[in-house]
Amino acid sequence: MNRISTQTAVLMTLPPLLWAANAVVGRMTVGHVPPLMLNFLRWSLAALILLPWAWRALRDPGAIAARWKHLLLVGLLGVGTYNSLQYLALVTTTPINVTLIAASMPVWMMAVGTLLHGEHPTRRQVIGAVLSLAGVALVIARGDLSTLARVHFVVGDVYVLLAVIAWAFYSWLLARPPESMRPPQRPDWDWADFLLIQMLFGLAGAGAAAAGEAALTDARVQWNGWVVAALVFIAVGPSVIAYRCWGLGVVRAGPALAAFFGNLTPVFAALMSAALLGEAPRWYHACAFALIVGGIVVSSRKT
Repeated sequence: MNRISTQTAVLMTLPPLLWAANAVVGRMTVGHVPPLMLNFLRWSLAALILLPWAWRALRDPGAIAARWKHLLLVGLLGVGTYNSLQYLALVTTTPINVTLIAASMPVWMMAVGTLLHGEHPTRRQVIGAVLSLAGVALVIARGDLSTLARVHFVVGDVYVLLAVIAWAFYSWLLARPPESMRPPQRPDWDWADFLLIQMLFGLAGAGAAAAGEAALTDARVQWNGWVVAALVFIAVGPSVIAYRCWGLGVVRAGPALAAFFGNLTPVFAALMSAALLGEAPRWYHACAFALIVGGIVVSSRKT
């Protein structure tokens, strides 16, 4: 019996599509916006966009204060740490390295689940991870696996690895919240309320990081029409829409399975890059897509 419905599959496909676009846009803003400032501006704008729908959550500060430890951790991991490290990585590392390291997400999801929750991966999940990683490797290698042997790692690659680990912990916190965040103890927050609270806690860390960046470097925002358009896009798509879909998908399907959908990101990124360069998709894009979807199907089925 299949564990996920078509609706859930669509929910889990939208985030990697939008996050692939976020990586492309983030790379294009290098030299125009400092990475830590980009993260702070992104989430500040996203919070302002979400405020008209979620302001009522701020009317009960006592409910927030009683759960501040969990909310601070979720906000710092999902909004502050993960995205700051990702934008930092895009300054110094290459797209092929970012994709290669991010492809280890299912492994870290399963590792965190085993370490903190005693949820050991099934044989199907392991097989699914292998299939998905094979698909990602095919995209990275552009159909020539010998390319992987020539990959060189830099400091940005370490940022990506730390970002992926932070995201694994974040996803498990969504799926296995403390009692105070479960019904009936959980406040009457809808998705917009909870996301706004995450953003506000995450902005505390993102703002401190951006302030440190401004104090220690000479990099400043080079404002123009392109920068404004980029900020609006990443604040709406990869932030509000993608996080809403990811949160729903993680709760419905579980963090381990959700991670396999995350491996669609490099495929989407490759297709977007091909479109921007005016190049038609190659045969290995289709093969990689089939392998990654195969990994999702295998890991999502019960014995």
